[in-house]
Amino acid sequence: MIAVPESLQSVFDHTFDDIAQARKNFTPQLVPHEVGVITNISTGIARVSGLPNVGFEELVTFPGGGFGIAFNLDEDEIGVLLLGEYSHLHAGDEVERTGRVMDVAVGEGLLGRVIDPLGRQLDDNGPIASSERLPIERPAAAIMDRAPVTVPLQTGLKVVDALIPIGQGQRELILGDRRTGKTAIALDTILNQRDRDVICVYCAIGQRASAVAKVVANLHEKGAMDYTVVMVAEGNDAPGLAYIAPYAATSIAESFMEAGRDVLIIYDDLTHHARAYRELSLLLRRPPGREAFPGDIFYIHSRLLERATHLNDEHGGGSLTALPIIETEAQNISAYIPTNLISITDGQIYLSPSLFDLGVLPAVDVAKSVSRVGGKAQQAAYRAVTGDLKLAYAQFEELETFARFGARLDEDTRKTIEHGRRIRACLKQPEFSPVSVPAQIAVLLALSAELFDPVPLDKMTEAEHAVHEVALKIPKDVCERFETADKLSDADRKVIIDLTREALTPFAFE
Repeated sequence: MIAVPESLQSVFDHTFDDIAQARKNFTPQLVPHEVGVITNISTGIARVSGLPNVGFEELVTFPGGGFGIAFNLDEDEIGVLLLGEYSHLHAGDEVERTGRVMDVAVGEGLLGRVIDPLGRQLDDNGPIASSERLPIERPAAAIMDRAPVTVPLQTGLKVVDALIPIGQGQRELILGDRRTGKTAIALDTILNQRDRDVICVYCAIGQRASAVAKVVANLHEKGAMDYTVVMVAEGNDAPGLAYIAPYAATSIAESFMEAGRDVLIIYDDLTHHARAYRELSLLLRRPPGREAFPGDIFYIHSRLLERATHLNDEHGGGSLTALPIIETEAQNISAYIPTNLISITDGQIYLSPSLFDLGVLPAVDVAKSVSRVGGKAQQAAYRAVTGDLKLAYAQFEELETFARFGARLDEDTRKTIEHGRRIRACLKQPEFSPVSVPAQIAVLLALSAELFDPVPLDKMTEAEHAVHEVALKIPKDVCERFETADKLSDADRKVIIDLTREALTPFAFE
């Protein structure tokens, strides 16, 4: 190491002290007052001239208190995304800079409230009590600030918790055709977070007002609004609001995560978000690419979903779990937007219209669904009882296809098919009926031990309810091990199997 002379070292120290003092005393200059004019108004956008120093995504104001975001920065004019009603605006109206980016109110005061992407109340519960605001566009957490996904997020759905587990901090895509139960899975997951100290944020993008009202009513009825924030950009709102909605909702969720809380956010759905961005981009004359979506459509979703993470203990240990929802057309999961989001997320839950039509609800296609992270977070008790379940179910689906052709089947094949039918019957679950962890373990263990095989299919629902009731008798020390990393001992398994066998005996074939 080269020695630095004392005289030179004192100069360095003096210079650094001067720089530190200058930084401390620095006062940012006020944004110069700039006023531009609207040159053209289109659906959801405005072209403005006369704001030469405006920044990208800076908030601007219009007459009547309207807002917009500077999006296209061309040499002679800028393209502005309009946020809210714009029918009163005309060419020649003045536009002013604000010197700040779009932000949204955050904090505990939003719990139980229904708001729009601008943070304005949509319910009748009075003004929103929140003094803190965060920008809607924020950089994702650095890699070194993140921790591995190790804690499960229980959805209360047997098919998900057992076969497609989700971890806190994961991004799990929910996709399927229209009316296959995508929102129902998200709502069931929200309801199951009651008494689990998980904050939920539900972001409705481009949905019908009646559909959103139904969701809010269900959350109120089930007592879930106490720990939930609902953000709504309706289908008849300006496309700019639909575009900023998921980013604003994520900032609200991040405020809780950075306070050390566990948060679940639902984006319902990103198909409408992509369409809103495509509409705005084409109006701004950005070059279209595949299926007329602009080339950066991948980036707007990736920078959104990268904000979901599990922070390490040095940064509070909070987590943000994202469940984005997208809609497929004619079961085409290889379309542009679905493939984009499948590559961004850590797995997907695919809902099949064929299963939905057969009455298998939730209509989760286990063969096309996967969780690339959640298996690491799944508790040892689940792994012990579901190890062979997915393979047995996959074999059943293959054999069932052949059985439809009336082929003669040997005894082992018939047994495999009958066992698979019991698995499918047990994975059915009514909406708004989350199942506790002990009841799930009891049902799954009974399935693995083939205790349901003697039960007729028409009695499966009653038999499963009997297992749910008997799960309340599982010893407390055994139930505590369900929530930890401890494996089930042979004695634990015997206790549960003996209880379920006794409960299922009255339902067996006579």
